[in-house]
Amino acid sequence: MTVALSPSSLVRSSIYFKPTPQKTILSLQDSYTNGGHVVRLRAASNYVKLQSFGARFASNHLNKQFCQKRRGVLRCATMDEVEAEKSSIEKDVKERMEKTIESVRNNFNSIRTGRSNPAMLDKIEVEYYGTPVSLKSIAQISTPDASSLLVQPYDKSILKVIEKAIVNSDLGMTPNNDGEVIRLTIPQLTSERRKELSKVVSKQAEEGKVAIRNIRRDAIKAYEKLEKEKKLSEDNVKDLSSDLQKVTDEYMKKIDSVYKQKEKELLTV
Repeated sequence: MTVALSPSSLVRSSIYFKPTPQKTILSLQDSYTNGGHVVRLRAASNYVKLQSFGARFASNHLNKQFCQKRRGVLRCATMDEVEAEKSSIEKDVKERMEKTIESVRNNFNSIRTGRSNPAMLDKIEVEYYGTPVSLKSIAQISTPDASSLLVQPYDKSILKVIEKAIVNSDLGMTPNNDGEVIRLTIPQLTSERRKELSKVVSKQAEEGKVAIRNIRRDAIKAYEKLEKEKKLSEDNVKDLSSDLQKVTDEYMKKIDSVYKQKEKELLTV
């Protein structure tokens, strides 16, 4: 196998076999002589810079590791390709962490605090023509005052179905169906009930933090995979892990913030 390389090109050595692109990692010597032409290889993080005075060199100068006896084509991963993989990981981390924060907020909103809030009904699902749908998608939910909720379905024929769904929920509210709308009166929380709900909120906040840590763990594994593929150096992975920890800490603080706000609402009489 003979491979053409342009002078002073930044490359990462790897092999992709045809027709199935199975990768084999190659390691290169520091330097060698090919037909009187000296080729020097200098490590630069996870790349090697080839300074060649000859345009081609033979494959016997490559120290193949995990090679299979099939003809391969040398393919060089560009810096743009590696950056694209890193960016993809970072994007995935932030998207998943944002969804975790949103999930924690939704869980908190579904816990009543003694004051009316349409989000309290977010988890209510109703059987609508045989399909479970969220209550807020088939009805308008409003707060006429601080201690009541008003549910106005777009289709009044399902008022009884909505009433049943609310009764079967764990909200602890009795719906009043007048044939046009459903009214809900929010009972005041006892001191004991507030403390119980505070524990529930604390547990949900901790579950959110566990989810954030798991997302961080997945990203670290992805970076380590790139290191094994010689796309990242050990130092690269350390730097990226450090940056990832800062992002993780940021989202941990967000969970603490929404938790403290919810706890304050629960314990304020």
